Amino acid sequence: MEEDLDEGQTQKGCLECCIKCLGGIPYPSLVATILLYAGVALFCGCGHEALSGTVTILQNYFEVVRSPVDALDVFTMIDIIKYVIYGIASAFFVYGILLMVEGFFTSGAIKDLYGDFKITTCGRCVSAWFIMLTYIFMLAWLGVTAFTSIPVFIYFNIWNICQNDTLLEGASLCLDPRQYGIVPLAEAKTVCAGSEKFYRMCASTELDMTFHLFICALAGAGAAVIAMIHYLMVLSANWAYVKDACRMQKYEDIKSKEEQELHDIHSTRSKERLNAYT
Repeated sequence: MEEDLDEGQTQKGCLECCIKCLGGIPYPSLVATILLYAGVALFCGCGHEALSGTVTILQNYFEVVRSPVDALDVFTMIDIIKYVIYGIASAFFVYGILLMVEGFFTSGAIKDLYGDFKITTCGRCVSAWFIMLTYIFMLAWLGVTAFTSIPVFIYFNIWNICQNDTLLEGASLCLDPRQYGIVPLAEAKTVCAGSEKFYRMCASTELDMTFHLFICALAGAGAAVIAMIHYLMVLSANWAYVKDACRMQKYEDIKSKEEQELHDIHSTRSKERLNAYT
């Protein structure tokens, strides 16, 4: 009987501990972090592969060659963008962890307001700093989203022409990378509808795959923007709660101090009256 009672108390203690741990998780920050990681992973992975597919298309069908000298050609720019993607993936992996840690500490500050935990000025400054930094990152991701929509638009035009190639008989439509600044104006690298290169490019898997990879990268950048907005809402709410909690702390401290002073005054008067009677 006593063993069953002890076992029931142990299970109850584990259950209460699990509930307490689950209650301490900042779920809004967790959702925003998952969305941020998913968006950044989608943008970086698909963007990297889409850039590699672009290099293949330029080399195989437009006959664009890499410059033999160290010049800023399209291939060098693609390599630079790939390194930028590596940096974005690493930076936002760390930034997501920092925001989760800030969410845990802010939740602890609010829940332990009446305990031994004290909200410091440094903690409030850190929260304000995260709000400003997240706002800057949100604007940066908006720019990244706008930039990613450019290759999506270009590939959509090419893909649309390939899908309607049967309607282009007799039409003189050409794809010229000079229109987008990919090659110098002096180099003619056109691929016209009806040519063998045009049909090989439209029938290849590189074009279709690269187009859809750029769409996925655009979706990932949009998800990162939504995650940044979600983080801004969470951080702003946490900042408001912490600020209100600090005011409540000051009120409780002043109230406790006044009660202690009143108690001391009452004790002093009681002693004076007792001494007067004696």
